[in-house]
Amino acid sequence: MAEGRYVPANGRFLPTALYDRSIAITMREGAWRPRLVRDVLNGDPREVLDLGCGTGTLAIAMARAGGRARITGIDGDAEILDIARAKEGSEGIDFVGGLADALPFDDGSFDRVVCSLLLHHLDPAVKRAALAEARRVLRRGGRLHVADFGRSHDPLMRILFAGLQVLDGFANTADHPAGRLPAMIETAGFHSVERTLALRTAWGSFEVLSADR
Repeated sequence: MAEGRYVPANGRFLPTALYDRSIAITMREGAWRPRLVRDVLNGDPREVLDLGCGTGTLAIAMARAGGRARITGIDGDAEILDIARAKEGSEGIDFVGGLADALPFDDGSFDRVVCSLLLHHLDPAVKRAALAEARRVLRRGGRLHVADFGRSHDPLMRILFAGLQVLDGFANTADHPAGRLPAMIETAGFHSVERTLALRTAWGSFEVLSADR
């Protein structure tokens, strides 16, 4: 992925090492991440891909939740993968370097793909390609879970999200407050797209979506 088509996990100006702390404080992690873990692991999947795994927080939470799932995390940021691999609980998780729009996996490799706080870092073309790749690597009957910023429903949420756009770029993030993610997921070939959670955060409106392959 060429430089400029995505931004680092903590935006253009903040150190990557601060990512976990900033997310925990500003994104109300406790209000959505445990539920996301339960939803992804529902049905006892064998192979789960954490697409844009970042520092590995979600991958480790899924591994600790039990079940038979083998967890793979992929990210294009080598620095952030080093942080993930060094974390307690990362043993047994396969952290792979790679890009969301060119996944190094065979067709139908996974039962679940989960994508948490990745898409708003990608420019629109890469966003669409990443969703198409997620569908490609999912098995028939598999499920996609997306947790990211969604439609801004009131002026305060729009103002807060504008601050995030300064960090992550206006072109990369424009689809989110406009509420375009569900349609983008459908265009990638998924069906039964549903919003399972919506909440307000310090950076704007946040939603969790799921869809079937």
